[in-house]
Amino acid sequence: MTKDLQELFNAKFGNKSTGEYFAPGRINLIGEHTDYNGGYVFPASITIGTYGLARKREDKKVRLYSENFPEKGIIEFSIDDLDFHKEHDWTNYPKGMMRFLKSDGFQIESGMEILFYGTIPNGAGLSSSASIELLTGVILQDLFDLDVKMIELVQTGKRVENKFIGVNSGIMDQFAIGMGKMDHAILLDTNTLEYELVPAEFGEYVVAIMNTNKRRELADSKYNERRSECEEALSRLQTKLPIRSLGELSEAEFFNNTDLIGDEVLIKRAKHAVTENERTKKAKMALVNGDLATFGKLLNASHASLQYDYEVTGIELDTLVATAQAQSGVLGARMTGAGFGGCAIALVKESEFEHFTENVKAAYKEKIGYATDIYKASIDDGARKLK
Repeated sequence: MTKDLQELFNAKFGNKSTGEYFAPGRINLIGEHTDYNGGYVFPASITIGTYGLARKREDKKVRLYSENFPEKGIIEFSIDDLDFHKEHDWTNYPKGMMRFLKSDGFQIESGMEILFYGTIPNGAGLSSSASIELLTGVILQDLFDLDVKMIELVQTGKRVENKFIGVNSGIMDQFAIGMGKMDHAILLDTNTLEYELVPAEFGEYVVAIMNTNKRRELADSKYNERRSECEEALSRLQTKLPIRSLGELSEAEFFNNTDLIGDEVLIKRAKHAVTENERTKKAKMALVNGDLATFGKLLNASHASLQYDYEVTGIELDTLVATAQAQSGVLGARMTGAGFGGCAIALVKESEFEHFTENVKAAYKEKIGYATDIYKASIDDGARKLK
C-alpha cells in the first residue's frame, strides 16, 4: 500500500516523502448520540482508515492532494493564511488542525506537502473527517517535532469540527481514532474524558460493517436539531434537578421526572440519551464477562431506541438491521454513527459470514434498489507514524 503511495507522492510532488502515517476510522459498538449528552460511549478504532505521506517545504506553501478526490488536484494555500475557504473543500480539515495548533503556540512556520489516501467509504459514518484530522495531527507532530500529547490532538480535532467546519459534534470520533488500541474497545466518559480499555474479544464472532451507500452529510442532517432537543429537555429537568447533563441520570430518575419535560417528542429524545448511556455500561460488563449473547441483545435494543425514540435511522438502516437480525449466526445488529444513512454493524459467527453477506445483500437490493457493501472489521491501534 505505502509503496504505491510513495510512487504517487513522487509523481505528484516531484520528490520523496520523509514519513508515512496512518489514522484509523472508528466504529461505535454502542452508545450513540450520548457523547454530547454527557454520557458514555463505547467505540473502537478499525483497520480501515486514512494513510498519509508527507514532507516539509522550505517556503510557506502548503500543497495537499487526496487520491480519493483526484479530480480536485493539488490544493494550495499558505501556512500564514489558514482561514476557512469553501472552495478548499476537504482540505479545510487538515487546514483547521494547522490553524488551531499554530494558534495554541506550536511552531509550524514552513509549508509542507501531504498526500492523503483513505480506505473509509466516503459518507459511510465511520468518521473519515476525524481520521483526516488525527492523521494531520500526527504528521504535524512528527514533521515539526511538536511537544504535543495525543489527547491534545484529539481535543484539537474536535475544535476543528465545531469551530472551523461548523458541525456541533462530540469528542468520541477523535478520541477513538487517537487513543485506540488493537483488540480493545474504549469506554469513555465524555464528561470527564476518563476512559477504560476493555478487551473486545469476540471469539468465533466477527463484526460486520454494512454500508447503506446512502451519503450522510452530517452538517446538513438533523444532527444539530437532535442536539438542541436534548439541550431543551435538559434545561427543563434542571428546573428541579441538580444535573449538568442527561448522562448523570439513572433510568429510574429519568422516568420519575418526565413530567418536568412535558413534551412527548423531547421526552423520547431524552429517554434515548439516558437508556443508551445505561446500555454502554451493561455492554462493558457483558464483554468483561464474555457474555456475547447479552452484548448482542444490547445492540438490538440500541437500534430500537435510535429508530423509535431518537428517530435517526431511516429505511436504509432499518432494512439492513432487521435483515441482519433475522440471519442465523447473528447475535445482534444496530446502526452505528450519527444515522441518516451511513453504516450498521452486526455481530456474526465467522463460519456464517458468507451466507450472511449473500442474504443481507440480496434483501437490501430488493427493497432499497441499490447495493450495500459489507466487510469484516478488525479493531486496530490509533493514529500513528508507520515504521
